[in-house]
Amino acid sequence: MKTVSLHAIAHSRAGDKGNRLNMSLMPYDPAHYRLIAEQVTADRVLALFTHRGATGCVRYDLPNLQAFNFVVDEVLEGGVNGSLNLDGHGKSNSFRLLSLTVELPEG
Repeated sequence: MKTVSLHAIAHSRAGDKGNRLNMSLMPYDPAHYRLIAEQVTADRVLALFTHRGATGCVRYDLPNLQAFNFVVDEVLEGGVNGSLNLDGHGKSNSFRLLSLTVELPEG
């Protein structure tokens, strides 16, 4: 097995819904869908954002699209209308998600 950053095998987009962060995660190769499903859990994503005050995370699996949607609660410091954060919409947070590492089989 080898460890790689998630950005090597997937891409992501992020946006806001009030104080909730919405992030899609899509593998470049559909063959990696199951691997991501096993390793990129809602708990793991929540842990990635707890330093920002996140209180919950739900992962929605979209197998027909070979994609995932993560909804992270209370992470945008009040959201676009209430936050002094430079990224109130949370667009840059997809890069944080893609910094997670996953284990891939060699070859």
